[in-house]
Amino acid sequence: MNLTPAQRYYLQTIGIDIFVSRDSNAESLVVPEEQVLVSSAPYTGGNEEIWNDLRKQVAVCTRCELHKGRTQTVFGVGDTNADWMIIGEAPGAEEDRQGEPFVGRAGKLLNSMLHAIGLKREQVFIANILKCRPPNNRDPRPEEVACCESYLRQQIALVNPKIVLALGRIAAQNLLKVDTPIGQMRGRRYEYPGPRVPVVVTYHPAYLLRSPREKRKSWQDLQLAMRIYRESK
Repeated sequence: MNLTPAQRYYLQTIGIDIFVSRDSNAESLVVPEEQVLVSSAPYTGGNEEIWNDLRKQVAVCTRCELHKGRTQTVFGVGDTNADWMIIGEAPGAEEDRQGEPFVGRAGKLLNSMLHAIGLKREQVFIANILKCRPPNNRDPRPEEVACCESYLRQQIALVNPKIVLALGRIAAQNLLKVDTPIGQMRGRRYEYPGPRVPVVVTYHPAYLLRSPREKRKSWQDLQLAMRIYRESK
């Protein structure tokens, strides 16, 4: 079995050892009884090759039915060595056309939110739970999230952020494997399993555009995230 760099790295991060036979170049896998989600140790070599390979995998992905209706995949954008990782739910129509997450009015509001805590869009890494747009912007289905999950895990492992900001109910619940309403998730520190990255939950920018009175609560969430980030440095 010949593995790509991204496949090899991901298998190692979830606890699967890879051995190369002395008698051939064939790689064999040893799967432990218990697997962890992501290794606590950041990857330290060949990141550019890993990112390029992962991006290619996502671009041609056909794991679920969403690939049939997409214009293109929405891989993610930003600094691959960022301290902050921003995770949303799924691409919308404009994201599907441009191939970039959080564009349009919601993207502009996200940029303003980041600016309010002293960050530029280029200083963070932005990704979604799903890499393809669901029809009519419906909520992602569990099987679709499951198909995309390994891509997001690899992105989190590669970026190795100091904090994750989850935007919206769909992103928060799927990232943390809970069904808690977003109103009850706000104001608390969570941890992404594996590398134990702190996670803060806040409202999605699209929701804030519809409910501008909630912006004050979102600002409180951003302040909480900044406090947690500073404590982690």
